[in-house]
Amino acid sequence: MQYEKLVEIYEKLGKTTKRLEKTYIISEFLKTIDVKDIANSVLLLQGKVFPSWDEHKLGVASRLILKAINVATGIKVSEIEKEWKKKGDLGMVAETLIGKKKQRTLFTTSLSVSKVINNLRKLAVLEGAGTIDRKISLISELLTSANPLEAKYITRTVLEELRIGVGEGGMRDAIVWAFFSEKIGFTYSREDNEILIEGREEFNKYVSAVQRAYDLTNDFGSVVEVVKKKGLKGLYDVELIVGRPIKVMLAIKVKDIEEGFERVGKPAEVEYKYDGFRMQIHKDKEIKIFTRRLENVTKQFPEVVDFIKKNVKGKSFILDGEAVGFDSKTKKYLPFQNISQRIKRKYGIQELSRKIPVELNIFDVLYYEGKNLIKEKFKKRRKLLEKIVKPIPFKAILAKNIVTSERKKVQEFYDESIKAGNEGVMFKKLDAPYKPGARVGHMVKLKGEQEGVDVVITAAEWGEGKRAQWLSSFTIACIDEDGNFLDIGKVGTGIKEKSEEGVSFEQMTEILKPLIIAEKGKVVKVKPEVVVEVNYEEIQKSPTYKSGFALRFPRLSKIREDRSPEEIVTIGEIEDLYFGQKKH
Repeated sequence: MQYEKLVEIYEKLGKTTKRLEKTYIISEFLKTIDVKDIANSVLLLQGKVFPSWDEHKLGVASRLILKAINVATGIKVSEIEKEWKKKGDLGMVAETLIGKKKQRTLFTTSLSVSKVINNLRKLAVLEGAGTIDRKISLISELLTSANPLEAKYITRTVLEELRIGVGEGGMRDAIVWAFFSEKIGFTYSREDNEILIEGREEFNKYVSAVQRAYDLTNDFGSVVEVVKKKGLKGLYDVELIVGRPIKVMLAIKVKDIEEGFERVGKPAEVEYKYDGFRMQIHKDKEIKIFTRRLENVTKQFPEVVDFIKKNVKGKSFILDGEAVGFDSKTKKYLPFQNISQRIKRKYGIQELSRKIPVELNIFDVLYYEGKNLIKEKFKKRRKLLEKIVKPIPFKAILAKNIVTSERKKVQEFYDESIKAGNEGVMFKKLDAPYKPGARVGHMVKLKGEQEGVDVVITAAEWGEGKRAQWLSSFTIACIDEDGNFLDIGKVGTGIKEKSEEGVSFEQMTEILKPLIIAEKGKVVKVKPEVVVEVNYEEIQKSPTYKSGFALRFPRLSKIREDRSPEEIVTIGEIEDLYFGQKKH
């Protein structure tokens, strides 16, 4: 398929803010794609080059794009920079300058979807001497062959800034609209922007089937392939693949013990709520460890690999747990920030594992010896864990738990957890399945103090005076159901001037500087990749920010290296928190 056809869809999606219309546009497009082009087209439609489970990353900075535009157009980098500062969008800069290019290569060819994605995928695997020049060559080759609109979207895709508002919910519904609309009596009125569904139960069945297949694959491209080839039956045949990570089930917050029981029922399993980071452990021919962000951190945790080899029975399984740091002398659990550096570390791993040890607390099993267990009741999965895991304190254990219907016992267990250095407790529904990537109320968390919210940084400002070399004010955002980031305030407190005191301005600047995608005066726009936890006094309504809300007196608590931008607090949760405040 020609890339130009995909660009036409980008343009249509970018011109509407209506979620239903976006879904309709995608659904009509999905019907037209040949099977051989589906995987690549669906990825690019989401602004991706690799599926979510794939650990390859493009990692292309804005400066490299400037050079690629220079090579493709012959225009000086300094002139391109001026245009960038004026427009604030390198995609629009590429569109303008490619359009103005005086000479076009004699042998330009129209771009195909496969050519675009193949060139971009090479960016992630290049290494060694000359890597930068080869990356520039791969991008400039595409830009040279591109028309102005194609150049805009190639540039935005490389920078992972597509800006057309295609979220997971919209993609899922578009697949149902495209391939099952006749079976459910479904119609969409573009004029009225309304849908009519005759068979609501049937519709929900197909939505559920598509969601299930996506939950197990983390790849809408493969889901569409299955639908085109095998229909509904194909969706039900999709299974977990050991070695390919899936999104972990997430917890809803509750304010007290009573609400915890109300959400999950009585009796409930109550577990320690650890201040660590999730580990999803896969074993087949080899052992692999993944974070919540689906990043492979196997090499960073050799002691966990060693424990799994020796102390967990079974040839093939997927476990879910939480890695918690502890003080090797006092044996007391440590806050997440103490061990967060281990997630990114690539060198000196053995020394760091001795200096900052972790204990793996295992609390679920999703797959065992060829059987997918996510539909099984939680209490059955827990019993299996008790049979296959040989716990060793301060190496790996089963998450500490009780099963009870009594408020008093929960309170005692909660106090015990806090004293041990944990955040609080989890409530889990005994007969619930495992729902990847969802906050469905099968498990909830109760923490000791007001919990902050996870937000993503979308912009920052250069400081003044002695902070002039640092980024010192950070725009933070929540997320909506379509995957759009909505600003909810700025945070500049909680950050230290010296790194030994905590998260520092220098550290934040080092992390964010490579992610800058636009700069205007002192304000820089950054790729929304860095997730931080922010505490606040209260939530207020505000016309200043896109979300319609603002965090009052926000304070940065920690950087969450283990969490992805898609997992941050949603606008719906912000609304719930706002209306749940005491004054309401």
